[in-house]
Amino acid sequence: MATIVQFENVGLRYGPGPETLSDLTFSLDEGAFYFLTGASGAGKTSLLKLLYLAQRPSRGAIRLFDADIVTLPRARLPGFRRRIGVVFQDFRLVPHLSAFDNIALPLRIAGVTDDQLRPPVEEMLHWVGLTDRANALPATLSGGEQQRVAIARAVIGRPELLVADEPTGNVDQEMATRLITLFEALNKLGTTIVVATHDFNLLGKVADGQMLRLEKGRLADPTGGLRYPPRHGGAG
Repeated sequence: MATIVQFENVGLRYGPGPETLSDLTFSLDEGAFYFLTGASGAGKTSLLKLLYLAQRPSRGAIRLFDADIVTLPRARLPGFRRRIGVVFQDFRLVPHLSAFDNIALPLRIAGVTDDQLRPPVEEMLHWVGLTDRANALPATLSGGEQQRVAIARAVIGRPELLVADEPTGNVDQEMATRLITLFEALNKLGTTIVVATHDFNLLGKVADGQMLRLEKGRLADPTGGLRYPPRHGGAG
């Protein structure tokens, strides 16, 4: 199986303080499904930021889509980001766009015409249970509804890599299961999935799901074929 992401001795520090992430060495297989777990403050969101290219590491090497991301010219970053779907904890919906138009945004950026994008957007609205809210602005949606719009927007373009930060945190268990099923369907089409979650109920819902666990900024407990460095030094 091909590798889509490789980290080698990666560390991340914000400002002059201690490292938030330390000595991360692992690889993610193309087309696999991963759950990223760990206590609050373990560094999950920081690791996701490295994966979706919102942050560069303080040290170490990262390869994504077989390119060295650390030395990649900034002018090339937008092209790489378009290959990545992201579900943010704070949703980041465009406030003046309807639910329909927020979901359609990645397709419009990719040059898909209105006639071509309507069927897949309507399908996504149906899947996340928001058909009757298609014309609603984000400010009129509940937190759970905004979360579902954000997820639909992230997956509609069938990204090569999907990174989701607590994607089921604002929905009930029934909808959480439905959304994970949506991620599974996307995964079966070849997308590599990384879901950060506190909800251990989700871990058993994906037959081939693998776990990546952070403890105080370091990877712990080798599972699912992931490659970890030996534990050494302080927590960082």
